[in-house]
Amino acid sequence: MALQLSIIGALLVVLAFAHAVFPRYFNWKTEFQTVSLINRQMMYIHTFFVALVVFLMGVLCLTCQTELLSPGLGRKLALAFAFFWSIRLILQFWGYSAELWRGKRFETSVHIAFTVFWTYVSGVFWAIGLQ
Repeated sequence: MALQLSIIGALLVVLAFAHAVFPRYFNWKTEFQTVSLINRQMMYIHTFFVALVVFLMGVLCLTCQTELLSPGLGRKLALAFAFFWSIRLILQFWGYSAELWRGKRFETSVHIAFTVFWTYVSGVFWAIGLQ
């Protein structure tokens, strides 16, 4: 499981840094022109904090494998991570409309890739947490 935590940790760190391109990729400068200042700033700040949480989770997976695999707090954290990523997996289907990806080659590939990723991450954390 230590290897799985290393893989997950590295991928989460990459995902965290990928959040930096969201404003440009999703054209937030134009998209948010009609949104109030508070809503626009909340999107930027919340995106930053989501990226920070994902980054810190990745760093924990890379640096605290022994602790995460140990009984006690480590397994409780693993269960919390399992719950967190399982909810993210569920929201992949019920939080986003299929209209966003269905019939679009790139978006469908991304949807499938993240479905596989959230399933993998959730499964590893459930396996650790329920030992």
